[in-house]
Formats: sequence, structure tokens, C-alpha cells
Amino acid sequence: MPPPSHPTSSLITDFAGLQAAFAASHAASREEMVPPLAIRRQRLDALETLLRENANALCAAVSADFGHRSSHETQLLEIFPSLEGIRHTRRHLGGWMKPQRRPVSLWFQPARAELRPQALGCVGIISPWNYPVYLAIGPLTAALAAGNRALVKMSEFTPSTAALFAELAARYFPADELAVVGGDHELAQAFSHLPFDHLLFTGSTAVGRLVMKAAAENLTPVTLELGGKSPAIIAPDYPIAKAAERILAGKCLNAGQTCIAPDYLFLPEGEVENFIAAARKVVAASYPDLQQNPDYSSVINARHAARLQGYLDDAAAHGAHIVPLVPLAEVKANPNGPQRLAPTLILQTTESMKVMQEEIFGPLLPVLTYRNVQEALDYINAHDRPLALYLFDRDKTRINQVLDQTIAGGVTVNDTILHIAQDDLPFGGVGPSGMGQYHGHEGFRTFSKLKPVFYQSRLNGIGLFNPPYGKLFERLLKLLLR
Repeated sequence: MPPPSHPTSSLITDFAGLQAAFAASHAASREEMVPPLAIRRQRLDALETLLRENANALCAAVSADFGHRSSHETQLLEIFPSLEGIRHTRRHLGGWMKPQRRPVSLWFQPARAELRPQALGCVGIISPWNYPVYLAIGPLTAALAAGNRALVKMSEFTPSTAALFAELAARYFPADELAVVGGDHELAQAFSHLPFDHLLFTGSTAVGRLVMKAAAENLTPVTLELGGKSPAIIAPDYPIAKAAERILAGKCLNAGQTCIAPDYLFLPEGEVENFIAAARKVVAASYPDLQQNPDYSSVINARHAARLQGYLDDAAAHGAHIVPLVPLAEVKANPNGPQRLAPTLILQTTESMKVMQEEIFGPLLPVLTYRNVQEALDYINAHDRPLALYLFDRDKTRINQVLDQTIAGGVTVNDTILHIAQDDLPFGGVGPSGMGQYHGHEGFRTFSKLKPVFYQSRLNGIGLFNPPYGKLFERLLKLLLR
């Protein structure tokens, strides 16, 4: 279907434009309190059409921002899950919008009660640089489905994607339904200080604290999708080669710049050399000639490349053994072009190393060993609750032990990453790894007010409880307090 005709607006990059866009969206949300199902589906259709008709352009913009990122990877990790999320939401939206009947206590019958989903109004979405399309479209899908209007703040690290998304948003949506904001961290701070009806932020834990503090000034409810150190555990009798294949697949996607990438690995004692050999085979098969390989992503910019190299230098200085998974000839620095960092194992790690203190967000994988699984669980539980946890095991008793004795935002058993792609599973962290959740029905609920409504019946006995209180009231009170 051809896109609707709306005046083209550029990416919002100044305070005045931000204030004007918020004011327009906020006012429109108050004029249209309950968008009907047809309107919401129309907005979801427009979002799907935007993606389908411009997928190649979006892939090219993301690659330009990264220096290089495979278009196949962007289509798989950003375009596909965005489209799948829109389809899932559109399919179930009619049912989600219906009021939910709730039981009424015997004492209040024959009255009835329900929860009525209602749009919050004007919501803000702050998306990160690592998946600039998917992590804007995913929450936007939920917000539009719930009947809201939205402002999306894109990262300053992805200017090409932000500019293109702003152009497309203006082409497919009225400005008071969807506006796209660019700018630097100062405009991001101003964005988070606006009195949105809900604010969703995806990014680092440190910035998440600042966003929550800013939102608190307006008592704006927040959903924080953060990160942290997501562990992977290989059980004693699980095939090392099979686990290595799936762990390296999850670690190498987007060169490890994924919030739920395996951040460190627990191996049974005595399996380190076997894992190194298996991991090298996986990387060699997946990314031959690493520096020229079109399927391997660059680190987003020189700042983050330097940060990752700093982790390696610090670990080595503290006694770690650094093990690149490709031949050294393939990992030469490229100061005049896109920065590529080889998948690298870090052995003999300790708590004193920065790589074990900070979320890595790159293709580095510290390896720890354990004598029994409980030792690994004790280590995990002594640290912040992770956004994701990965277990490779076939023993049901031990699987249940790990699931029962750890708390994480989400878990994939015998693979990595894939729990985020399930539209019927909510996505969100715990404590330092996040607050709140979205995806599917949970996303619709996050961006809705579930308004409790009590309908009194024409015939009821509530008058028996009115003053003056006498003997009949006392007998009824005894029944209530029995």
C-alpha cells in the first residue's frame, strides 16, 4: 500500500523542536483517549509497511553507522523480529483490548468488576545504538498497539539510521503520532526530563540510573531495559563442541555488541583446552579472513574499540592469558577504517580485572572453571542479577536446580539469545539489569493503564452497612469478620 502523504519533517535535533513535538503529541493524545481497534491496526500496518518498503535502506544506514555490519545480520536480527512482533501484536490485539472480567466477592454480588485497558497517552522511547532499528520498533509496536503516541530518541552513535528513520516516520505517520529525535547526550537528558505518560529506556545500567532519576521529577513511570554480565554454564557431561558452537554464535553476532550476549563462561575443570579448540573451529568456519569477512561486524566506533582493547590490556596486566580465536595475522588494527576486534577468550580471570567488573559489549569472552555446578551458581548469585543466563545441560534435575537457584531476566537452555525472539515471552531484566518488561501482551500491558472498574447492580445490600449502626449491622459485621 502506498504511504500516506504527510509533510516531511527532519530529525529533531534541538530543544525547541523537542518541546514542540512533545506538546503536539501530548495534546493529540488527550483529544483521542481511546483509539479504536481499526486505527491501531492501521498504525501497525503503517509501521510494517515502513519496514518492508525500506528494509534495504535501513540495513545500509546501520552498516554506515557501524563502519560495516552485514545486511544479512541486520535483516535477521532487526528487520525479521520487528516484523514478527508487529504480526503477532496485530493478530492478538483485538483480544488484548477487551475488558477482562474479574470475580466479585460474595458480599458484593450481583455486582461485577473488570479491568479496562486504556492508552496512557504520550510515551517516550530511548533506543540504543547496538540494534537501532529493532530496539526502536519493538517498544514502538507495543506503544502503538496500546493506543499511544510516541517520541523516539535515537542514539547519537547511529546518525545515519536516525536521519533515515525520521524521514520515514514523517512519510508514514503524522508528526503527532510518531516523532523521531536525534541529538547528543544533552538532548537525551532533556528528553528524559519531559513529563511523558511512560518512558522506556534501553541502554547501560549507569545511564539507566540517570534516566530514572530524571523521570522521577515528573513521577513518570519507567521501563528500563539495561544489561549486565550474562553468564553461560556448560554442564559436566554436555558436548563441548556443541556448546561452543552456540555460545560463539551468540557472542559473535554483531561482534558481541548485544545486551544479552554471553558475557562470561563457566566450564567444568579440565575442559578449557577442549573448549579453545572447539571455539577456534567455530570461528574459522563462520568467519574466514576476519578483517575482510562481510559477515563479521565492526565495533561501532573508535571509543568503544579503545574501551575493549583496554579490557584486554588490563586483564593481561593482571595475569590473564589472552587467546585470540583467529590467527594473529587477521587481527591487525585498522586505524584508518572500521575497527574489527577478533573473538577472544580470556583465561585465568579474576575479580580485579575490569573485564569481570563491567558489561563487555564486545567479542571478548572470559572463561572461568568450576568443580561442581553449585560453585558456579554461588558465584552468579554473589553478583548483580543478570539480564540473561545460558545453561547447556541435558540433566533435568540439574536444569531445574539452576533455574530454581538463580534469578535472571530471561533464560535459554541449550542455546543463546533465542528467548528474546519469543513474542509470547516477556523481555526485561531484574534490578541492575532492568525494570519492567515488554514484548507481546506484556508490552501492550506495559503501555496501558489497566483501569479497575466496579459496576454496582441495581439491587444490592450495601445500604445495610450504612449508619446508624445497630444490631443488624453488628450481626452482619460478625459474619464479615468470622
